[in-house]
Parts: sequence; structure tokens; C-alpha cells
Amino acid sequence: MTRPVYPLLLLVLLLLSLSYHVLADSHFEGFEAEEDDDVVEETIDPNTFKLPDLPLTQSESPPISIPTPDPKDPDPEPTKPSSPPSTTNFEFWDEDEFEGLPSHQPHIESVAATESSTPDATVQTPNPKPTTVSKKKQSYLVEIVCVSFLIMFVINYFTGKKENENLALSWAAKFATKDSIFEKNFSLLGVGEGDDSPLLLKEGQNVFKFYASGRRYCQGLLATMELKSRHDLLSRIYNMVVPCKDEISIEVYMNDDAMDHVVFALARKKMAKAMQKELRDLQRFAGSVVQPPNGRKWVAEELAVVSESKEVAGDLITEAVLEQVFGEKSFEKYGKGFISMHVSDQLPGTHKKMLLFKFALPDANNMVDMTRLVALVPYYIDLVGRYKLSSQARSKTEAARAKAAQEAYKELQSARQEALQKKKTERKKMLEEAEAKLSAEAIRKKEEKERARQMKKAMPKVKMTRGH
Repeated sequence: MTRPVYPLLLLVLLLLSLSYHVLADSHFEGFEAEEDDDVVEETIDPNTFKLPDLPLTQSESPPISIPTPDPKDPDPEPTKPSSPPSTTNFEFWDEDEFEGLPSHQPHIESVAATESSTPDATVQTPNPKPTTVSKKKQSYLVEIVCVSFLIMFVINYFTGKKENENLALSWAAKFATKDSIFEKNFSLLGVGEGDDSPLLLKEGQNVFKFYASGRRYCQGLLATMELKSRHDLLSRIYNMVVPCKDEISIEVYMNDDAMDHVVFALARKKMAKAMQKELRDLQRFAGSVVQPPNGRKWVAEELAVVSESKEVAGDLITEAVLEQVFGEKSFEKYGKGFISMHVSDQLPGTHKKMLLFKFALPDANNMVDMTRLVALVPYYIDLVGRYKLSSQARSKTEAARAKAAQEAYKELQSARQEALQKKKTERKKMLEEAEAKLSAEAIRKKEEKERARQMKKAMPKVKMTRGH
């Protein structure tokens, strides 16, 4: 006899209602179900339902977590949790009593899928403040550097200008004032005629000139001081890397009748070679460096003599200058500022007969060191003014100058021919350009006129005589 099915159905309904209440309590609004819920186990008395020896087990309901909405999300979509259907597993049942049920029922677990809403990433706009601050700092740095450079430039301008003026004035005070070398040898000093006239003429911040006249054998003397550009900051920095010296050049304009045929130069060896290549009078008349003569004192080894003849070199290098400046011992002590000396009667320009001296200036406090160098100027004015060549040397120098004059004349003639040829070429080119601009009718008339002129020129000339 089969057992009634109604008690079993009531038991199933009771279990389903209990599982529904458990799920409803865990998903109460404002609370989340804890992940580790205790398994609720209830034992049912089989005597109540008259089902002895039928233990029942209740399956666990899987925990469901509801994501909390992001407060930044303006419109979050509500998600409804879906509870998976719970299944009741009967571990023991009677196969003879229940028909149509499967022999094995698998445990189905369903997980509620919730849509995860990710908030949109907010676009971060770059803050322009740091860039602006860095640009301002850079502009301030550039302005500070420029202003500092201008201040240094202005300060250096006035200090450098003062240094050059002090150096020039110290030279004039040593050699151009009362009881000095130039005051004893020249009657007129300075650029004016009065007693209050200035001694120096300032042509620039680093160029000063001194003039003296009133002496025999010469028309006058012009000394030009070319100092360092101390007033220019860039030039001062350049001079620190490439050092240069303060120099003074003294030009003596000799009288035409007071100087014989003399071409002579004395300088340091490197400078002498450069002068021989660059200066035209030394190229034409001074062949090579004069070797020291036998049995006689000569200039120091650092110096070289370039002369038209050995006679001129021997006559101009006297014992006095060797002892004072150009000797081996004296040059080491007094010749530190010597650069070059050039004596010539074939210089280009208005004044052909000149004496040229070039010295290096010492510091303003050490002007006494170049006293012997400055004393060479009046000494050589008198020496060259009184000097006369021998007849043999004069004949050679006159022949050389005549040859040089012929070469100069040929060069002048060739230059004139080139100028005339160039002028003719330009004129012909202008006529051709003018003809190209004429019209066809004008060209035809011009050709007819030229043809008539040629025919008239080719006709025989008829001489007419009048009868008396």
C-alpha cells in the first residue's frame, strides 16, 4: 500500500518558504548580506509528519553582495539583486515510493550578475600656473643678465678710458715737458703755437697723437700712441685671451736735400721677415738679411738687419747704439720695448724720405724704462741727415732707382692703357644697347645715311680753279 503524497508536498512548501524568508532578511534595504552567513539547520521531527527514518538537509543559500553606488556618479543605475533558486537535495529517498524523479539531481549554483558601472574618468585640465611661473623666472633671469652686462660695460668704459688717458699723459709728462728729450731737441711741441696749447691730440678713446717740429734735417715729427681698447669690455676680454701691447709709432719727415739713398730696417727676426715681404721698398732695394761682419760687434741675436747694402748697414749700426740699446747685453736690459726701425727714401705717399720707429709702451709707472729707446729718434735724425754714401755705393743705388723708376713708369702706362681700353669697351657697349632700342625705320635711315657717307667718301675729289 502506497503512502499518501500530501505530507511530502507540504514539507517541500515549508522549506521553500523558510529559504525565501532568509533571503529577504539578508537583502533588507540599507544593509548588505554578510559573506559568511551561518548555515541555518533545522531538524524536523518525523513523528509530526509521520515520516520516520527520513532525515532532511537544507541547502545553503549563496551570499550575494550588492555594490554600493558611487556618490560621484550623477545617475547610477539601480541594480536589482536576483536570488538564485535554491534546490533541496534529498540524500535518502525511497525509489519505490517516488516515480518519475531522476536518480541523480545535480547541485545548481547561480550567481547574480550585476552591471558594474564605472564612473567616467574626469578629464584633468593642466594647470597653467607652473608654466607661467617658469617663463617669468626665465625672463627675469635674462633681464638680470642683460642689465648686469650693461652696468659692467658702462663701468668698464669709464675706467678703461681713464687708464688710457693716464698712460698717454704719463708718456707726455716724461718725454714732452720741460727739460725732456723732445723739449731739448725741438722748438715747437704740441698741436698749437701758444704756451697753453695741449701736447696731445685725442683722436679716439685709445688713440693719442703728439706733434713736434723745429729741428734741422727734418720737417717735423708725429708720434701716434695706439693703446689697448680698455674702454671696450669685449676687447678687454679678448685681450685676456690674446694678449697685445700698447704701441707708439714715431714718424720723422726728413728734408729732401738732407737724406741720401738709404733703405734700411732693423727689427726682431720674425718681424724683419714680415717687413721684407710686405713693404715695397724693402722688396725692391733690400735683397736679403745682412750677415754680421767679421771682427766687429753686431746687434743681438734676436735682431735682424735688412739693408740695401752692407755699407749702409755698417754705417748706421754704430758703436754708440750697440752700447746703448742694440748690443747683446744692453738689449736684454733696455731693448724689451723695441719693435722695429725703418729708414727709407723710397716710401710711397707724399713724404718719401722718412724715419719710422715703433716701440712698446710700458706701464704708466715705468716710463723711465724706454728712455734710451726714445733717445734713438734725435740720434738717427742727425746721423741720417749727415750721412753720405761712397761713390761706388751711390752708383749702385742710382742704377737701382733708375730701374725702379722705369718699372714704375711702365706700370703707370699699362694702367693708363687698361683704363682707356676699359673706357672704350664701355662706350661701345652703350652704343650697342642704344642701337638695340631703335626701331626698324630708324635703323634703315641710319644705314642709308652711313651708305651715302661712304659713297661720298669714295668719289674722286674735283679741284676747281677760278680764271683770272
